[in-house]
Amino acid sequence: MYRFLLSPRWLAAAALAVAAAVVMVMLGNWQLRRYEERSAINDRIDAADSVAAVPLTSVLTRPVTASTAGTAPGKDLAWTKVTVSGRYDPSHEIQARGRTVDGEVGFEIVTPLVLTDGTAVLVDRGWVPAPGGALTAPVVPPAPTGEVTVVGQVHLSESRPVAVERRDGRLDTRRISLSRLAPEMPYPMYGAYVLLTEQTPANDAAFTRIPIDHEDAWQNGGYAVQWWLFAGMALAAYVYYARKEARGPEPAGERAPTTDRPRGGDRVEEADRRRASTGDRVDEADRRTAAGPRKAAGDRVEEADRRRASTGDRVDEADRRAAAGPRKAAGDRVEEADRKRAAAAATQGDRVSDADRAREAAAQGGATQD
Repeated sequence: MYRFLLSPRWLAAAALAVAAAVVMVMLGNWQLRRYEERSAINDRIDAADSVAAVPLTSVLTRPVTASTAGTAPGKDLAWTKVTVSGRYDPSHEIQARGRTVDGEVGFEIVTPLVLTDGTAVLVDRGWVPAPGGALTAPVVPPAPTGEVTVVGQVHLSESRPVAVERRDGRLDTRRISLSRLAPEMPYPMYGAYVLLTEQTPANDAAFTRIPIDHEDAWQNGGYAVQWWLFAGMALAAYVYYARKEARGPEPAGERAPTTDRPRGGDRVEEADRRRASTGDRVDEADRRTAAGPRKAAGDRVEEADRRRASTGDRVDEADRRAAAGPRKAAGDRVEEADRKRAAAAATQGDRVSDADRAREAAAQGGATQD
């Protein structure tokens, strides 16, 4: 059933899945180691105030060559709490500019502490604000004279070193890098510096203690889990497709409907349906083409009939008006003549009556005289 796994294609797929899973597991293990390293650093940071300090010389390798930095310690020694005694050398004091504490820009003051054996270690005594800008000389309390005992934490040399200059009587730099600062010193330098937390005699109150940021260990832990999950997914994908291949194609009746047509028969049926659909559209166009002229001609004939009927109605109306006009005018003239004759007769009658009345009056007057 699974003999197909021995084919070249499936053997290559198996090799690819296994190789990808191995690489992802290795990446996850590397992230796990980073998580453990950062967690240990955070533990040392948190325990600095509660654990006992160990001698600096038991943690860092003693340098032997003047003006040269000794062996740098590994990351597993970062922030280890140490103690060391010696004398400060203010003539080679360093100011690291552009350092921020609580949102304010200032300087970190680093002073070499010379041990009794002639070697030296840089001690970061603390932070002071910049009085008038990042390049303005800070006000720095002087380093104590005589024997000094320092308790602090190992700080690894900073990366990306920059040039060192002399400004305001001090060495000036942006990064505390032993590879650039050691050549400026006349004695052998340890390969890391000390971030001061306590000092005997006490450190000046003008200094602000440098805060230590914790490492983001949980980010590496999350990456480790992700890589391991990816490795499992690569193997699971191979198993899934192998089982799918072993089951073969699904029966036609059980296959879920899909719009994809990967097989040749489906493409032929789709082409037939498209041709049928095209034929239907052609027939519909023919019907519209045939029906269009007939309908348009019929409409034009009916419109012409309506126009002729309307014209006939207007002609008949004109004829009626033309025939009725003269008759009405003649009748009106006859009626007017009759009215005039009647008025004349009435007037004539009135005159006759007036003459008769006058004759009667005359006759009556003649009789009276007799």
